[in-house]
Amino acid sequence: MNQNSEGCMKKISSVNLDKLINDFSQIEKKMIESSGKNNILDMQLEKANCLLRVMQTKEVAMKQECATLHDMIKGLQHTIEYQHNLKGENEQLKRNADLMKEKFKMHEQEHRNNIAKLMSEMKIKEEGHKIEITKLYQDMQKKVKLSEEKNKELIEKKELEISELNAKLRTQEREKQNEMIKLQLEFDAKLARVQTKTKSYPDSTVSPHSIYKRKLQHLQEEKDKEIAVLRNTVRDLEQRLSVSKDSQVK
Repeated sequence: MNQNSEGCMKKISSVNLDKLINDFSQIEKKMIESSGKNNILDMQLEKANCLLRVMQTKEVAMKQECATLHDMIKGLQHTIEYQHNLKGENEQLKRNADLMKEKFKMHEQEHRNNIAKLMSEMKIKEEGHKIEITKLYQDMQKKVKLSEEKNKELIEKKELEISELNAKLRTQEREKQNEMIKLQLEFDAKLARVQTKTKSYPDSTVSPHSIYKRKLQHLQEEKDKEIAVLRNTVRDLEQRLSVSKDSQVK
């Protein structure tokens, strides 16, 4: 029995070893296949990683390009909006310009009407001024004529006063001469009497001759003053008369 057992064990060990070798060969083969597949997978993974990096780079570039395009689109939108606004402003400016033209035409017509009105008023005022100037000239002529008549009367009055003063002056000069002659005669008579008395009073210190001479001189000075006053009055009247005549001539 022991022999059978040992034989059986040997048989089993032989079978197991062959199977193990076979299994190992299969495993080694699978490992080789797996290693090849892993290498292929590594290569594919590397290729996929490269492709991923390329795609990521392209994605970044695409994002940048999209951002650039987005900015361009926003810029274009702003430009379109600005142009639209400009178009609206241009239309508004055009409407305002048309309104300004209409207002300018209205103001121009109003200005022309005002000028025509002012010209008409100026013409009316000019006619009124002409009439007023004519009336003033006539009034001035009347006043000048009246003033000339008054001046003429005044001149005649002054000439009459001068004539009367000249006559009075001549009369006073004659009276002065007559009085001087009379005083001279009286003086001569009194001098003769004084000389007679002087012979009777030889010691008298005051000469009667000198007393009468001083009195005569005083009277003559008084008369000369009166005549000088009259002459100055006549001269003043003649000057006034001359000035009045000159102003009348002007």
